[in-house]
Amino acid sequence: MYPKDYLYTKDHEWVKVDGDIGTVGITDYAQHELGDVVYVELPNVGDKFRAGESFATVESVKAVSEVYAPVSGEVVEVNETLADHPEKVNEDPYGEGWFVKLKIEVKEELDDLFDAARYEAYIKEEKGE
Repeated sequence: MYPKDYLYTKDHEWVKVDGDIGTVGITDYAQHELGDVVYVELPNVGDKFRAGESFATVESVKAVSEVYAPVSGEVVEVNETLADHPEKVNEDPYGEGWFVKLKIEVKEELDDLFDAARYEAYIKEEKGE
């Protein structure tokens, strides 16, 4: 259910690492819990964030939620498609629904993230299963 080559946070973000670039989005679990996403506010290219800092806002029919950086880094690309098509977050959270690409500054922070199996276990714990 969760791509095995991605890493995950307790806040339900994912990061897929390619060299020193991490593509970031929210998990299928997060988009499901939010419901229909109607707006996504993204940072600008060049903005820098520390791990755990809010870098984006997602507005859904249920709530407005912050999205937190899984690792420290500088935004090198934003998914402009989400401005006109925020529903991509619901339709394809691990593909076309990505949020930003970060140039990772502290690779050691990746060691603190969950792999797919651990994230799936975490979700089960959170749901009380």
